[in-house]
Amino acid sequence: MENLLRKAVQIKKQFFINKLIQSGVYKKNNRHLYEWTLSELEREFNQIQQENKKLILK
Repeated sequence: MENLLRKAVQIKKQFFINKLIQSGVYKKNNRHLYEWTLSELEREFNQIQQENKKLILK
């Protein structure tokens, strides 16, 4: 069970890393994306999504 949860977290982290790279984010505050926690990746992804929505609505 532990390995299954760890693998699920890694898959989700990789998803967010790929999406952030597609958005042009590779590194922030001198930290590479692979060093970030899942929560940090998700927060950054959501922030970029909201910024993109604002641009579209303008």
